[in-house]
Amino acid sequence: MQTSFTPAQLADPAMASSEGVIRKCVHCGFCTATCPTYVLLGDELDSPRGRIYMIKDMLEHERAPSAEVVKHVDRCLSCLSCMTTCPSGVNYMHLVDHARAYIHDHYRRPWHERMLRGILAWVLPYPGRFRLALTAAKLGRPFAPLLGKVKALKPLAAMLALAPRDLPAPAPTRDSLVPGAKGRIALLQGCAEPVLRPEFRAATIRLLNRVGYDVIFAAGEGCCGALVHHMGHEEDGLAAARRNVDAWTREIEAGGLAAILVTASGCGTTIKDYGFMLRDDPVYAEKAARVSALAKDVSELLAEIELPAGNGHGLTVAYHAACSLQHGQRVTDAPKKLLAQAGFTVRTPAEAHLCCGSAGTYNILQPEIAGQLGDRKAANLARLNADVIATGNIGCAMQIASRAGVPVVHTVELLDWATGGPIPQQLSAQARNDD
Repeated sequence: MQTSFTPAQLADPAMASSEGVIRKCVHCGFCTATCPTYVLLGDELDSPRGRIYMIKDMLEHERAPSAEVVKHVDRCLSCLSCMTTCPSGVNYMHLVDHARAYIHDHYRRPWHERMLRGILAWVLPYPGRFRLALTAAKLGRPFAPLLGKVKALKPLAAMLALAPRDLPAPAPTRDSLVPGAKGRIALLQGCAEPVLRPEFRAATIRLLNRVGYDVIFAAGEGCCGALVHHMGHEEDGLAAARRNVDAWTREIEAGGLAAILVTASGCGTTIKDYGFMLRDDPVYAEKAARVSALAKDVSELLAEIELPAGNGHGLTVAYHAACSLQHGQRVTDAPKKLLAQAGFTVRTPAEAHLCCGSAGTYNILQPEIAGQLGDRKAANLARLNADVIATGNIGCAMQIASRAGVPVVHTVELLDWATGGPIPQQLSAQARNDD
């Protein structure tokens, strides 16, 4: 795509990066076939190609973002299915992230949107605040249907509907060491996952210890920054990245790390991008690149090591590929192969490339589109007649679980169970209910 950015504009590293992305687009339209919002809405402006045109016009002319442009950029899930499909290698992720930061700096949203986004940015990245907010949500849940009738308040209704009725005990945070360890692995502590499904972390620790790895938690590490980064809060996202780079660098220098392991694939996509995010920071560029190189999804690491023989317990697993894993990180076969090797029968649904609608805060900020995508995903998974659904991302697990008729667990929970660990809590709860 031809561009006409000025030399002064291209002196800005972010603008130069976006110009390079835009130039790679050849208008082919392959992305439209795999874009969830275009598939649902049929509007060219709700396709990656349409958004690229709008973003190009906005950035090139340094226009104040219009309400129309903001609407269509907001509707993007950042599922990155378009990047998997694109034959030209367009890095749409970097472009849309820049557009969101530009919108955040140059567009004044209505008051209710500013308030909601401010609350999400203040609460979700902090497990303590998030737990407190979910506890308080019990008081507001009866009002969810009423709030859902007012357009401006629909996101609040969505938040209340998504909040679990009961919260599990906090996830373990102590280092877990084994004699004669093969290596040290830093496990991302995360923000939403340990509050909503701490069993993901517990299963990961057990399995890694069983195969001979120490699991440590880096002091000072916090939220990966993905949630605020994708809302356009660029400085907050970079501050989170720097904090985590510092925390993991201390561990690297203290005793070395075999990997920085992530169980939430949405976080993994962002951590693997720290090198790009901090590329122009003279203090952090090299350290961030080293951290990104060490970052692995849990399924990536487990595919590289020898696991004990597994017992699939005769179960059929419907595997849901999180967008951030299959498109963002291009990890596609490892989870399915691991489950099959552990003795499970693995099935994948139709339209496996399409997003479930969770997408970080998307199911709160865009509840209607997210709801349609969630229902579509759940229906495709139900057609597999599986005993359990496995995924690798907390957002997907929560989005699908609210619609599925079978338990939804993390892939690592099934691998832990198959190799000697306890039955996943969701499966155990279903067994008790069936009895």
